[in-house]
Amino acid sequence: QVQLVESGGGLVQPGGSLRLSCAASTSIFNMYTMGWYRQAPGKQRELVASITSGGNTNYADSVKARFTISRDNARNTVYLQMNNLKPEDTAVYYCNPTAPRFKRPWGQGTQVTVSS
Repeated sequence: QVQLVESGGGLVQPGGSLRLSCAASTSIFNMYTMGWYRQAPGKQRELVASITSGGNTNYADSVKARFTISRDNARNTVYLQMNNLKPEDTAVYYCNPTAPRFKRPWGQGTQVTVSS
């Protein structure tokens, strides 16, 4: 079964760091532009970072200079390094291709909570 599994979330204090991982069950995702999304309680899911198959990246203004997206095609994995975390970064984080026709059903995601 083709799936994406997110991990690496947790509880962290403001200013802390976390690295999220998105493991794909198949290498086909290496061909796609992949995105990290997040959804905070009561809010719409939003795209925070994306990376093309060639490694070009793009970020939402709210996370620029704090988050770094990367991918390791040998491991079929996409990462999101999050530094200088803020309480407003609290959300469930998901990964999925950015192109609608390649999207998989949303998984459980990984919870990130930034709180003192």
